[in-house]
Amino acid sequence: MSELKELVEYTIKAIVDKPENVEVKTIEGETSTILELKVAKEDMGKVIGKKGRTITALRTILSATRTQKDKRQILEILE
Repeated sequence: MSELKELVEYTIKAIVDKPENVEVKTIEGETSTILELKVAKEDMGKVIGKKGRTITALRTILSATRTQKDKRQILEILE
């Protein structure tokens, strides 16, 4: 699962102004994997994007990985 964590971390670091504040934590469950994302407060808008398009695109990429694995991928943004 570390490759998904690395993908999210790499993508978010490319978007934000303060990449040093990006943290991605993985929580493994039986049927799903939760990726918890923390960014600087001022970068929150860039991660979400206009009308939520950026975060929706990332979640779409993660859901596409479900075809390869049996687990569902969930991306959550923590404040």
